[in-house]
Amino acid sequence: MRTRLVAAIGTFVASAAVVVAGSVITSPRLQANDDDHDGDEAKVQIGFEIAPVPLNLQNKNRHKVGLGSYIVNASADCNGCHTSDPTMEYTVPGNPYLLHIPAGPFTGKKKVNPKTYLAGGSDFGTLDPGGLSAHIVSRNLTPDRTGLPEGGHTFAEFAEIIRSGVDFDHLHPTCTGSLNAGCVPPPFNGALLQIMPWPTFQEMADHDLEAIYEYLSAIPCNAGPPTGPLHNDCH
Repeated sequence: MRTRLVAAIGTFVASAAVVVAGSVITSPRLQANDDDHDGDEAKVQIGFEIAPVPLNLQNKNRHKVGLGSYIVNASADCNGCHTSDPTMEYTVPGNPYLLHIPAGPFTGKKKVNPKTYLAGGSDFGTLDPGGLSAHIVSRNLTPDRTGLPEGGHTFAEFAEIIRSGVDFDHLHPTCTGSLNAGCVPPPFNGALLQIMPWPTFQEMADHDLEAIYEYLSAIPCNAGPPTGPLHNDCH
């Protein structure tokens, strides 16, 4: 948890620098050929082995689903933030952070908690020291009833989110007056996702983003909280 908080603080500083500069900094990326699977097969196999939930491969690109699982679960640690809270990321007997002693509580076999997997809900607190502004809470990445992941976003929207950090949900604009629970304090840019490490992920190759999106399209819908902006309509 401390590591995540330190990373979050680093993101706050980076975000503030971007806002002060008045622009989003990007750099050229290598573009991978979508048909070039060399070196990916081992990752695809691992991806299918470590996927913690059943996958729906109907009308999906199997290679991209497997590679996306590898990136999401073995590289980017998306569930580390997009779970309800750190204590719920793993099941109790499958939590590798617990003591590994005779009779438990850790059995020695890691198991991600499917009930909270990528459904969002981790509260990273506020961006002002006084705690008066909006709480930054991780979003639900699972598909909604349309079958599109991350709140029903198309791939074009998903790619724009990762490349620029744009928040299509507009959950917390920049405060223009006094601080309140519905906005974030300046100089933080409320039009962009805060905490989310998109400034790092924006450098990913196109085919990696396509693989992530394909994988997120293949996992089950998780409704998450019963109400509010994080609730996902599964039906």
